[in-house]
Amino acid sequence: MMASFIRDIAEKTFYNEPSPPPRKRDPSKPMQVICPGFPRSATESLQFALLKLGYDHTFHGYDIMFEEPHRMPAWTRLARRKFDGADDGDCTITAAEFDELLGHATAVVDTAGSVFASELIAAYPDAKVILNHRRNLDAWQASCLANLGPVNTSRVIWLTCIFTSYGYWSWQFFMRYGLGGVFRAGTFGSFGLLEYAMRKNGKWIYREHCAMIRGLVPPDRLLEWSVEDGWEPICKFLGKPVPEEPFPRVNDPVGFASRIDHWSKLSEKAFMRNFGIFCAVVVGAVAAGVYAFIV
Repeated sequence: MMASFIRDIAEKTFYNEPSPPPRKRDPSKPMQVICPGFPRSATESLQFALLKLGYDHTFHGYDIMFEEPHRMPAWTRLARRKFDGADDGDCTITAAEFDELLGHATAVVDTAGSVFASELIAAYPDAKVILNHRRNLDAWQASCLANLGPVNTSRVIWLTCIFTSYGYWSWQFFMRYGLGGVFRAGTFGSFGLLEYAMRKNGKWIYREHCAMIRGLVPPDRLLEWSVEDGWEPICKFLGKPVPEEPFPRVNDPVGFASRIDHWSKLSEKAFMRNFGIFCAVVVGAVAAGVYAFIV
């Protein structure tokens, strides 16, 4: 209770971010495709493919971090409701609430699609579902640990998430509540917990997640797909002509690293300023204490 109180005060002061106006959905552009596969399951390749097929905009987890202005506080509030629960026990997230964040999108993939898979499927019952998955579960887990693990265990990133509002909300949504909730890391958000949870729980949660999707979606609305399948199954499922070009292959480890570098640059100036202020306050307080003791 006290921790929540302190967190709320910090979020209203030091980590406060202006709230952009909620998005509104054009009734002529409903949510059409939900892709609930976990990150590192060809999510960005699938985004590029859906954009090519005319699903504009296809919302990816990178959009949560990099759209301007970002809406990470709102995403975090939804994730907290899902994983922390609600006082009245009703954790439902409605289509209207999703539309405030996704109203411009006709398809959703990656983190938003997987963290809120069951809620999105319930909110948009007419949308088709493409369950993007990796055939080799060991390779998927290794990719997560090689790419997401170092982010969760980086002390530099962790400090950035303490001393900047942008970094704070990134950590709150992705590391603490979003992926942290999915992989049963708890919602404490401590340094390294997500990496440990992905290593310990990743494979069985992956299987459980896929089984949940199969149980929620009628067979005529569900396609199970992996990137090796290419264009044909997706185009047949969605009723689209097959493009005369290779299926996109993007977001390899080098591409992921460049995204993290971009995130770091967005936070760097604010981190240096806020960390400098913090050090000045600490030094000033120590100096005042020493002076008071001597005098």
